[in-house]
Amino acid sequence: MNFNKLFLMQEELDSHIEEKHGLAGEDLFGRKVLALLVELGELANETRCFKFWSVKPASGKDIILEEFVDGIHFMLSLGLECSYEKGSVPQLAFAAEAEGTANSQFLKVYESVLAFQASREEKEYWDMFAGYLTLASIMGISEEEIQQAYCRKNEINYERQQKGY
Repeated sequence: MNFNKLFLMQEELDSHIEEKHGLAGEDLFGRKVLALLVELGELANETRCFKFWSVKPASGKDIILEEFVDGIHFMLSLGLECSYEKGSVPQLAFAAEAEGTANSQFLKVYESVLAFQASREEKEYWDMFAGYLTLASIMGISEEEIQQAYCRKNEINYERQQKGY
């Protein structure tokens, strides 16, 4: 995955939003962590992986993918908030066949987000990101699909800002 490109795109979007909403210089870390946790919940809701009481199927892959990249937006934004894009981005392994269930991986990702929030350590950040990519693999989402969907959603986010979202 071309993290340099994604970080650059996210940095431009974040700057645009912060300027438009008068947020320059504010510490947005806590808000971004909460936003990420909310996005994780929305993604889990679309996958329905935890809804043992329901027979309704998961949403379509396009909806799940869009929800997934919402999480990528906030993970990148958190990395920018902590200046982790300025160092060397580790090679995160994108496992073609990850082990475990979506439910168990969601719980791991939630735990890793909270660990990162508590420590703000770079290792915790990349562990969180790697866990999220493992979730993508479990759900059958490829790196290429993530990048394409991220670029599409980035455009939508700019359009939303233009329309007063």
